[in-house]
Amino acid sequence: MTSETARPTHEPLEPDRLTWAVLLGRWTDFARSAVALPEDGEGGRVRQSVTDIITLQAVWFALGGLEELPPDERAIGLDRAGVLIRRHTQALHERFADEEMPTGLTDLIAGVQEAYASARL
Repeated sequence: MTSETARPTHEPLEPDRLTWAVLLGRWTDFARSAVALPEDGEGGRVRQSVTDIITLQAVWFALGGLEELPPDERAIGLDRAGVLIRRHTQALHERFADEEMPTGLTDLIAGVQEAYASARL
């Protein structure tokens, strides 16, 4: 084996991919921990909201990188983001219709809606 072949080859770090990987890990941990929540009451509603929460967080993050897409893909991305935001926000509002939504969820909804509004400008 020559010294040339013995050297490990490393691809350059890609921060966006690392960030997505870290977020995916956190979302996976969150989803796993949610199974320990009660099945009824506020805990049950949060448990049922895991998909909505993760989707809204992913959309929020993705909107931050929208400018990296070609213009035609940017428009499609915005359309998809709008559909996902409406669908998952509506699901959360329906789930918490009979009581006050936790502050963390209202903050999440406000943040993703602000990010969407800014991306549309």
